[in-house]
Amino acid sequence: MNRDEIDFGSGDVKRIFLKMLWPTLVGMISMVVLNLTDGAFVGHGAGSDALAAINIVGPCFLLPGGIALMFGMGASVVASVHMSQGKQKAANINITQAIIGAEVLTITLAVLLLSFPNEACRLFGSSEQLLPLATTYMFWIALLQPLGTLASVGMFLIRLDGNPKLAMWILTGAAISNMFFDWLLIFPMHMGIEGAAIATAGSFAVAGIVTLCYLLFHSRNIKLYRLKFSNKSIMLSIRNIIYQMRLGCSAFFGDAAIAFVMIVGNFVFIKHLGEDGVAAFSLACYCFPIVFNIGNAIVVSAQPIISFAYGVKNMQRIRQSLKLAFASAILVGIGGILMMSLGAPLVSGLFLPTGCHAYTLALHGLPIFGTGFLFIALNLVIVGYLQSTEQARNASIITILRGYLLLFISFITMPTLFGIPGIWAAMPSAELMTCIFAIGMIRFAKRRE
Repeated sequence: MNRDEIDFGSGDVKRIFLKMLWPTLVGMISMVVLNLTDGAFVGHGAGSDALAAINIVGPCFLLPGGIALMFGMGASVVASVHMSQGKQKAANINITQAIIGAEVLTITLAVLLLSFPNEACRLFGSSEQLLPLATTYMFWIALLQPLGTLASVGMFLIRLDGNPKLAMWILTGAAISNMFFDWLLIFPMHMGIEGAAIATAGSFAVAGIVTLCYLLFHSRNIKLYRLKFSNKSIMLSIRNIIYQMRLGCSAFFGDAAIAFVMIVGNFVFIKHLGEDGVAAFSLACYCFPIVFNIGNAIVVSAQPIISFAYGVKNMQRIRQSLKLAFASAILVGIGGILMMSLGAPLVSGLFLPTGCHAYTLALHGLPIFGTGFLFIALNLVIVGYLQSTEQARNASIITILRGYLLLFISFITMPTLFGIPGIWAAMPSAELMTCIFAIGMIRFAKRRE
């Protein structure tokens, strides 16, 4: 099956991986630049409290992002397997069902956030001092998030359609427009945190509209399919959606784990270090997605190759893809450690005025936090491999361990054992323990084969 010279079934693995990786990587890096620029504009244009408030509201857009990843990954795996077997209609039905499922869940979440804004922000760790800023930012994010979800799911489908460069340009365009409107609304127009929210949510809303237009009018093979609404068709759609959610649930848990890191971290940092501690922690939360997004770029570049090979039981191509993915993850992880250890003054100064208390806290904490980046990248590749080969249960176990159970235990125990440095070391210790467990689990499974 040759689509724009990308033959996932029999083409050279390295060539396909790199052809998928570079545009995907550029798109993900655009998102990283977007996050960093957004934080820099807010920190210097609206103050450290505004930066802390955005960190409070972070789960409001991370949870819909996790929903999009869940359906995007699940539908991409299912569609890849169907397409490898020549079942194009089945693939189109599944991707249509995925978009509907993602939108229903995102709209439901948005309605809840808009209905109970104060309660939601307090649940995410907001103090009364930060509450007005947090609710202002959350309103615009929740209002426009359904279109952002459409863009996020669509990125998987556009790549599967053999057009990774378009996915790159959509993400890059969203990043550039967000940076421009951040500057315009925060500085010349003095709209503060509300301007930052409108710029971010609006940019992703436009990306969602462009994605929908592509899928409706310009896609090559992936097409939206008009679903039937008989009782039997509805039941089959529900079954397919649940299966996609099952395959992609570890992707949801992985993205939602970032939200969990932010929520638990907000409570712990505000308890020990106050609002300045949350502002310093927000810098780590801006940097965390750098490795997470680049790691995801590696995973989604390898996923179609692995899923196609899995569909026809070609283990050699799966092994080749895994070697490339792990080598890339190691390079990314080491680069992230160096960035956080050597570049802590630059990163801290990018977001906060030099010499303020939050700046000092971040300067000492970021190098500790960055030690976990290598294990984050490796864990993402392991989970991505398990998802691509329909091992949803094992993928979910690893994700829950790294993002929830071990992380919560680390946030509780590390400050007691090591004081303030222990708070910053909670995430790296959880990722390290998960990586050891995941490698052991895979080796044990191979011995049983």
